[in-house]
Amino acid sequence: MAREQLSAAAYAWNGFADRQQLAAALAGNVAARLTKAIDERGTALLAVSGGTTPAKFLAALSAIPIAWDKVTVTLVDERFVPPASPRSNAGLVAANLLQNKAAAARFVPLYHQAASIEDAATLDNGMLDELPWPLDVVVLGMGGDGHTASFFPDAGNLGELLDPSSRRIVLPVHAPSGGEPRLTLSMARIIAAGFIALHIEGEDKRTAFDGAMGAGAKKPIRKVLEASPIAVEVFWAP
Repeated sequence: MAREQLSAAAYAWNGFADRQQLAAALAGNVAARLTKAIDERGTALLAVSGGTTPAKFLAALSAIPIAWDKVTVTLVDERFVPPASPRSNAGLVAANLLQNKAAAARFVPLYHQAASIEDAATLDNGMLDELPWPLDVVVLGMGGDGHTASFFPDAGNLGELLDPSSRRIVLPVHAPSGGEPRLTLSMARIIAAGFIALHIEGEDKRTAFDGAMGAGAKKPIRKVLEASPIAVEVFWAP
């Protein structure tokens, strides 16, 4: 059910009775969008998020029989840690998505060993520039503080991260609340996607989302929804 919000932050609300139903529905939507992209241009580009929330969705998506050999998968954001770290988003994707039918997909990580997070971001910009932009599908998450991707409210370069006209693909992030330094897709790349989903679970996240959409709120997730030229599809389950 769509819910119109203040300003230009329009979104469609998709609520489910439980998280398994949400995972199946979101996976079906994403697979259909990827298949449409493959039919239209011979390839598809997908960006997914990390954390604990998307595991069921990624596993459900991995079992859907589409032309995975024509799909490139990358990350919305990543901690500056190697894939073997339990905090690595690449590790989460490898364990939950890049298996079953989706084992045939090409995966392009954001983390590369480098002297600094800035050097890693520069390397990423060169490597990811070869991908078939724009994104066909991006699946975002959201923290209780209203951040999405690695757009933390206390990031020193938040204005640069949220610049809708940025030409950067990947940017470095230093934010005390984020823990390790981060690498993130720019908002400009995210909002250019053909399909944007926000995947949140739990009453606490619903409360945080509603608060971010409230009058006067300036949370990063609100900024993304306001800047997006298409309505963001929100998928939620308790």
